[in-house]
Amino acid sequence: MSIETYIEEIKNKTLIIDAHFDLLMDVAIQREKGRRKVIETDYWPRFNEGGVNIIITAIFIDSGFLPEMGLRKALNQVSALYEEVQESPDKLMICKNRDDMILAQQSGKIGFLLSLEGAEPIGTDLSLLRVFYELGVRNLGLVWSRRNAVGDGSHFSPIDEGTKGGITHFGVKVIEEAEKLGMMIDVSHLNDEGFWDVIKMSKKPIIASHSNSRVLSNTMRNLTDEQMKAIASKGGVIGVNAVSIIVAAEDENSTLEQFIKHIDHIVQLIGINHVGIGLDLCDDFFKYMDADDLARMPRKPFDVIDGHQSLPKLIEGLINRGYKEEELQKIIGGNFLRIF
Repeated sequence: MSIETYIEEIKNKTLIIDAHFDLLMDVAIQREKGRRKVIETDYWPRFNEGGVNIIITAIFIDSGFLPEMGLRKALNQVSALYEEVQESPDKLMICKNRDDMILAQQSGKIGFLLSLEGAEPIGTDLSLLRVFYELGVRNLGLVWSRRNAVGDGSHFSPIDEGTKGGITHFGVKVIEEAEKLGMMIDVSHLNDEGFWDVIKMSKKPIIASHSNSRVLSNTMRNLTDEQMKAIASKGGVIGVNAVSIIVAAEDENSTLEQFIKHIDHIVQLIGINHVGIGLDLCDDFFKYMDADDLARMPRKPFDVIDGHQSLPKLIEGLINRGYKEEELQKIIGGNFLRIF
């Protein structure tokens, strides 16, 4: 059997999940300009070619819209997804649980599970968390790389700031309510102080949907070995991130091979059951980002994986590193499917 045939077999057998993609920012903006079927036209062919079944799609709000327009922009993005699914019902569906994910795969559709990347849209109104849950949000990223009412974000590189904080009193209530509703707590972008607060107070498994190893790339956005062990101890999963500034400290080392080294490191440290992919592919979206948000980054980022259509290259790289079929299935979807 050729390696191409083997990869195709793995794609067909596996429910492939990308645990983090900022899709809706682009979709909402394109729809505001009058376009329709944006996902079917621009993204579905890539998802289909790469064998992706489920996208955990983030609701991300540029800092320039905060605080006044955070809720409105978030709801615009949710509405955009529902309209896209209505326009392309034979290709797209919204997922709210594990059974929906399996149904999406069985029916040949791409499933989308909603995620908040930062709790800014709820402001300081805890009751809004249920509203987002009812709309389908099942993953709660507490912060982006900035401070909000829940806690402090981890910056991409050092900045001038006062004393860092952990999870706030309001943040404690948010975590309790989210776990009661059935939302997954996501610690990507959270600072170290807040991370350890979450470990102490969360009662269910947690994830880091798009974070890498700080040992291999020394940025506060990544996780220390101790943090990875803590996530594993709670039964959680870490999604490996494909953005250059998260993969390596230098552009020349930001490669697919280095991305796979992060997977290797996590597997060797905490085991095959606690690693997935949260690619955070961003090349399509940097043109939209607020200038202040871009300035937070140490250098201009780029994706080390050339779109979702290139997932077979990742699978091939993992095969060449000695990963067996069952291990590959866990990495590219099985572990996140289990935890959701």
